[in-house]
Amino acid sequence: MAITDITPRGGNVFVDLGIEEEEAANLKVRSTLMIEIRKVIELRGLRQTEAAEVFGVSQPRISDLVRGKIDQFTIDSLVNMLRHAGFHVEVTVAALA
Repeated sequence: MAITDITPRGGNVFVDLGIEEEEAANLKVRSTLMIEIRKVIELRGLRQTEAAEVFGVSQPRISDLVRGKIDQFTIDSLVNMLRHAGFHVEVTVAALA
């Protein structure tokens, strides 16, 4: 496939996969938060047991996060994990185009 064969999409891979827009928006927020938590784990070189203590959850919860089990997490739980680790979470809201 040549680079000219790529079709630009709307900026949310979940919508591009055919998921309803409301659920896709939720999944995008959750995936963004999960990525940030994984970055912290990687940057600090934390083992799962250490990460569990930092984020205030059990080791199996960290395992689920590292394995990308997005359906196991709510936005609230991910925000709480980041807050427990000392992070401030901000939300940006923009009108739909």
